[in-house]
Amino acid sequence: MSVRSELLERFLDAASRGDGQTLSLMLSQSRELLDGRGERGWSALMLTARNGHYDAARVLLTSGCDTRVTNPSGQTARDVALFWGHRHIVRLLSPGHDLRGAEEPDIHFNREILERASEKRGDGEWLASRRASPDSVFLLFHALSPLVRPGARSEERVELCKLRSGGVQELLTHSRTLELFLGVQKGPEVDGGPAWFALGTEDDPSELLKDRDPSSYFLQGTLPGLLRLSDDDAGVLAQARSLLAWHSRYRFCPTCGGETRVEEAGYKRTCLRAGCRSLQGVHNTCYPRVDPVVIMLVLHPDGKQCMLGRKKIFPPGMFSCLAGFVEPGETPEAAVRREVQEESGLQVGPVRYLSSQAWPMPSCLMIGCHCVAVTTDIKVDQNEIEEARWFTRQQVMDALVKDQRAVFVPPPKQAIAHYLIKHWAGCNANL
Repeated sequence: MSVRSELLERFLDAASRGDGQTLSLMLSQSRELLDGRGERGWSALMLTARNGHYDAARVLLTSGCDTRVTNPSGQTARDVALFWGHRHIVRLLSPGHDLRGAEEPDIHFNREILERASEKRGDGEWLASRRASPDSVFLLFHALSPLVRPGARSEERVELCKLRSGGVQELLTHSRTLELFLGVQKGPEVDGGPAWFALGTEDDPSELLKDRDPSSYFLQGTLPGLLRLSDDDAGVLAQARSLLAWHSRYRFCPTCGGETRVEEAGYKRTCLRAGCRSLQGVHNTCYPRVDPVVIMLVLHPDGKQCMLGRKKIFPPGMFSCLAGFVEPGETPEAAVRREVQEESGLQVGPVRYLSSQAWPMPSCLMIGCHCVAVTTDIKVDQNEIEEARWFTRQQVMDALVKDQRAVFVPPPKQAIAHYLIKHWAGCNANL
């Protein structure tokens, strides 16, 4: 192998792994590598697009690589990213994209269309004016179930009912209605766009609403119902439902058991009993709770297989990533190793964080990781996992594309588990 061929192979390998630092260093020594092709006819940009490596793709783009070149199948790097669902790469490679902006993978429940405007939560006068504004948006929940209507474009979809102030006045004056300020819609306006609020009520308000939108109803259950929302609606719902779930569970002071009042537009509950320790200093006993959960794809030491497990409650044939709560005084990496060992009997070495997902059921933060096993003999804990086994990359890819040869059903595409599996399936594999 010639020196140039060896350098190009190293360059393409760095692109496939997302090693932006190595790419920058090698480009500083030889610009000829930038649009070089490997044996399969793929450029470095195509490989970063294939594997969803945002930072490495930015290095190549800022260095002036050609985004128009195609592989032997006639696909550009953007085509490759689009095929594999790496929407953050698709946007990066779209005309007019600003390379100065950073984006994460577009995962369900994570999209933010609102500026939270936390500085306004204590401004009663401002909140009152927005509450009365005809442009403000109100989302209604009953027993944590959101008011929705059938989707306009697909029967499989549902969309949040976005009520206006005139339609919720009776609910706003009801003592059993909880009001939360979610933020202002992102836009060019100096003070932001319309304000968004969430209303939670214990009493069934169906009678009050039946004449306003006969097609609306309260979406029962969480799965798969909440996965039917659009990404925009799901992002707002994650914030609203998590807050409402916290209020429903922490109406009384967790320090002394006394009654509390809602403050900061729904982001704080304050104990009403004088002398309670929660009123002294910053004890964080009356602030919204978020539960960290690690979710991990366990990789075989040979790099060619991954381990997936299934619980009894899963739909028939479905296998997914292992997951578990992070315990007090524990890092996410330690939690990954402990949970994998407890549920599958495997010992885990390296742990790599990939991405996260808000999970409003009721209020979790899913911390998505890949980890590499150092043992391979699976011994499942029947209390947690019904079955777990190794799957080859080809078996995983068959499942992802719903091939008739598929031997298992993957988790839904809206779950971060799907992203973790798909990300691994694409690493160093052919399109």
